[in-house]
Amino acid sequence: MLTPDDLNRLVGCFPVCVIGAAVVDVIADAYSLPHRGSDIELHQQGVNVGGCALNVAIALHRLGIPSHNALPLGNGTWASIVRQKLTEYGIHSVLETSKGDNGWCLALVEPDGERTFLSVSGVENLWDAELLRAIPQPPQRWIYLSGYQLTSKSGDILIDWLEQQTKSYQLLVDFGPRLADIDDAQFARIMALKPLITVNRQEAELLWYERLAQRETFDAKRLMDKWRQRFGGAMVVRLDSEGAGFVDAHSQGWVPALPTQVVDTIGAGDSHAGGLLAGLASGWSLADCVALGNAVASYVVSQRGGDCAPDRATLHRYWQQRITQQ
Repeated sequence: MLTPDDLNRLVGCFPVCVIGAAVVDVIADAYSLPHRGSDIELHQQGVNVGGCALNVAIALHRLGIPSHNALPLGNGTWASIVRQKLTEYGIHSVLETSKGDNGWCLALVEPDGERTFLSVSGVENLWDAELLRAIPQPPQRWIYLSGYQLTSKSGDILIDWLEQQTKSYQLLVDFGPRLADIDDAQFARIMALKPLITVNRQEAELLWYERLAQRETFDAKRLMDKWRQRFGGAMVVRLDSEGAGFVDAHSQGWVPALPTQVVDTIGAGDSHAGGLLAGLASGWSLADCVALGNAVASYVVSQRGGDCAPDRATLHRYWQQRITQQ
C-alpha cells in the first residue's frame, strides 16, 4: 500500500507534455443555479487562473515533476492575467500566439461544493500545425490531453498531430464534461491510440450506457472489464468518496479514497490527473499512481479553488494526518 513516505520516490524518469488551456476563472458562490430569465445574487470568491491543463501542470510542478507545458498564450486582457499568474506559479509555457486572447469562464459553486462552468473560448482552442510544431517531442514521453481541446473546432488537428508522431509516447486523456460531445469518428481515432483514460462517475456512466450500449445498471468494475475487452486500453474510474478503480493490460483493482471534508470540487479531477502523471513519469504501477491521485484530489477538494494542488511537504503532512484520524 502506498504511504506518504513514498513521495520521496517521485522522480521524472519519463518526460511529460501537458497540452491544453490556461484560462481565467471567475469563481462565485451560488445558492442555486439560475433559471431562464432569472436574476440571482452571487458572492464572488475570487479571480483565478485555471484550465484543466494548467491545473495538471501546477500539480506536477508542486510535486517536483518537470513538464513541457503547451498552454497557448495570446494577446489581450485575459492573456495578461494568465501570464502574470504563470510567473507567480513558476510555470512556463512553450507556446505563444498572436491570434487572439485567452479564454475565461464563470464557475458557479453550489452549497454542496458542486460546480457549473460557463466558458468563453480563446487561443487555447485555436490549434494549428505551426503551433503544434513548437511542442518538444522527446521519446518515451507521457502526453496529457483534455476533452475540452478535443471537442474544439481544431480537435481533429490535435488528433492528426498525435497520429503523426514519429517518436514513442503514451497518452493520458481526461475527457471531462465534454465526453458526450466527442463524435464517433473522433472517439474511434482516439481509442486507436490506446490511451489511458480517466473518468468520473458521470462520465463512466455515459461510457457504460452509450459507448458500450449496456442496458443493465451501471457497475464500475464491470465497466473496466468490458473496456479492457473492447479497447485493450487502460482506464481509471473516479467515484468520489468511494475511491477509484483502475485497469490495464496487467492488473485491475480498487484504491480507497483518502477521506476529507469537501469544500469545493473545482480542479479535483485535474489534480487527480496530475497525481496520476507524477506517478507515471516516475515509472510507478498504475495502482500506486491512482493512490497518489486520490491523495492529491483529497487535499484539493478540502480547499477553495482549482489552483491549490499541494507541494510534497504539504501533501505528506495532510496525508499523514488523514491516516492518523481514520
